[in-house]
Amino acid sequence: MPTLKAGELFPQTLVSEMFSKVQGHSTLAKLSDQTPIPFAGIEQFVFNLDGNAQIVGEGEQKKEGTATVTSKIIKPLKFVYQARVTDEFVNCAEEKRIQYLQAFADGFSKKIAEAFDIAAIHGLEPKSLTKASSFHDTNSFDGLVDTTVPYNAAKIDENIETAVTGVVGLGFSVNGLALSPAAGGALAALKDTNKASIFPEFRFGQNPDAFYGMKSDINRTLVVNSENAEKDHAIVGDFQNMFKWGYAENIPMEIIEYGDPDQTGRDLKAYNEILLRAEAYIGWGILDKTAFARVKEA
Repeated sequence: MPTLKAGELFPQTLVSEMFSKVQGHSTLAKLSDQTPIPFAGIEQFVFNLDGNAQIVGEGEQKKEGTATVTSKIIKPLKFVYQARVTDEFVNCAEEKRIQYLQAFADGFSKKIAEAFDIAAIHGLEPKSLTKASSFHDTNSFDGLVDTTVPYNAAKIDENIETAVTGVVGLGFSVNGLALSPAAGGALAALKDTNKASIFPEFRFGQNPDAFYGMKSDINRTLVVNSENAEKDHAIVGDFQNMFKWGYAENIPMEIIEYGDPDQTGRDLKAYNEILLRAEAYIGWGILDKTAFARVKEA
């Protein structure tokens, strides 16, 4: 691997590895499909066709159908993650530098995955946990999805069923289930009349990949410690078709050797440190809010 210098891009093999790890840590990335997103953004169209197809006999008129078309602009936003390391990185051997970059890439993947969920689920700027005016109301589950069910830990299975019924009743399929750790624990605690666990796959903090045919995931990003976020203990819906996300393939990396770029009060040179900074461009879109429902605390 060539030596990375300030302003260069991460190698494509490392970028692919980063985002495969994002899919392992981000609930939304796990439950939905990833689509390449150009820097300029893309327009995703949704066709709603009413009525049924027609069988036309010889000499019969082909009758009209009705269709409505909606669209969603998915434009990538810049996510930044930076970390200080010893300035040994600048002078060490190539093999050692690769180890630094692999460790940084691991941390970058986890932080970006968490930030992506916080932004898309709650409509918050991930670092400050404040509402993002540019997308909270128009492109987040908290801001858009108004089909909700009150959370009751003792009846979490019924809560999920009610949410699913609401989505299916509007003509959508439910192929994904996102759960908070509290909701996963509530499912594990449910017992039948013989005091046997109804959902043993959730016991002891386990995170099964599927629940009654739906892809599922448990993630602490559904409930974040912020007064600006709603406490979503479950989100159900058509993640495969009505939620899209993607990233621009270029991830620039910057090596900063001077000053205090992360505002910690520590001068880099004074402490023999450098700052590694990477930027990822990620876009997402909720194509139809009625394709989802949330189980949330009142």
